[in-house]
Amino acid sequence: MAPVRSDTSEKGDYPWWLVALLLIAAALAAVIVTNDVFSQVFAVVLKGIGVTIFVTLVGFALATVLGLGVALMALSEHVALRQTARFYTEVIRGVPILVLLFYIAFVGAPALVVVANFAAAPFISAGWVEPLVVRDISLMWRAIIALMIGYSAFIAEVFRAGIQSVDKGQVEAAKALGLSRYQRFRLVVFPQAIRVILPPLGNDFVAMVKDSSLVSVLGVADITQMGKIYASGSFRFFETYSIVAYVYLILTISLSLALRALERRLRRAERR
Repeated sequence: MAPVRSDTSEKGDYPWWLVALLLIAAALAAVIVTNDVFSQVFAVVLKGIGVTIFVTLVGFALATVLGLGVALMALSEHVALRQTARFYTEVIRGVPILVLLFYIAFVGAPALVVVANFAAAPFISAGWVEPLVVRDISLMWRAIIALMIGYSAFIAEVFRAGIQSVDKGQVEAAKALGLSRYQRFRLVVFPQAIRVILPPLGNDFVAMVKDSSLVSVLGVADITQMGKIYASGSFRFFETYSIVAYVYLILTISLSLALRALERRLRRAERR
């Protein structure tokens, strides 16, 4: 008897949900083209898409690097590094992203300025550099740093689980061949772990696209902020937030479909 597969796409189910979404998207696109109010709102909201993409890409790239570092600390042979990584992930995952945004923007940034000025005190006294002030750190970069820290804790757990999924026997074999720790990680562990890591890592990327809307609370001119500005001035709340939701759905569903295609490709590669 053939094995039962849980994935509806592999069962042969036709993606009617996608057809329904495409029909709704096409209908909304037609409304945007034919209705002056919707087209005006769309033009305003679209001005923030570049900021949204920039914040998401930079924040996720930095979070991935930091998360990998924390994961390696969690898998270290040194207990102090493991406990530090555990402390970091538990604390950061326990703080809501919105609270972290406010904390980094209004507590972390001033503290960073104080530390930086203290470290550069001899150069400041000599007149070689100007003292740093809080306004030198833009709100957009404060938001990026907050997203980086917030998501790095979740990404660290993704990396840790993926690395631990690799058969220990292969690591021992690589060690017996005389490979260094870095070579074992680069040539043996990571190429196999990445197949496990990529799907949840992609889900975190989609989640960050949505959570990037939180940067609007700091006045960063992303999609949501542009919508808020237009709605507060025109009182066209229905039209504005319908367009905002529409743009986010286009971004997130497109990314989700791309990730599903990547997962199917990885599964086919494993079967071969």
